[in-house]
Amino acid sequence: MRRWLKSTLCKRIGYLLFLFLLAHGIPAGAQRVALKTNFLYWATTTPNLGVEIRLHEQWTFDLSGNYNPFRFDSSSEKNPKLTHWLLQPELRYWLCRRFEGGYFGVHGLYGKYNLGGISFLPDLKDYRYDGDLYGGGISYGYHWAFSDRWGFEANLGVGYAYLKYAKYDCGACGKKQGDYYRHYIGPTRLALSIVYFFK
Repeated sequence: MRRWLKSTLCKRIGYLLFLFLLAHGIPAGAQRVALKTNFLYWATTTPNLGVEIRLHEQWTFDLSGNYNPFRFDSSSEKNPKLTHWLLQPELRYWLCRRFEGGYFGVHGLYGKYNLGGISFLPDLKDYRYDGDLYGGGISYGYHWAFSDRWGFEANLGVGYAYLKYAKYDCGACGKKQGDYYRHYIGPTRLALSIVYFFK
């Protein structure tokens, strides 16, 4: 019950922040909104979508999310899965003009995951991990505009994440090994995205 309340509260706060920025954070003149999707997440069978809005001449706010509900082979006794969802808000400062060239960003991340039984990843081969992650970091990105409507973006971020999880033996009803936590420092954002602009 507590986990459900925590998850619901985080989702509602995210929705309220997004609606507030749409209603109050975008100047009336030269309004611009970008919709994007990250090809690297699609390569892991993870549907994803992002939206970026203009805040000022050189400032934008980006919010991306992904959700993977899929299990790979339900007939396998190890019950392989890579199910998760993740939200990543980012405040960006553009070095020249927004949506053109390079930018620096400060981002956060929050997600939930249930991963295990994946034979080609050593840590996930024999165990399943079910937990949450929180964190943030800094990033650098570059945007190439193809036209007034289309562009391509590359983004790399590094930072910190706190992972809290339960560890189980693989299988549909694997035995619980215990509750753990981990501090992670390293890449926290990686994107190669196609971008579409609304005017």
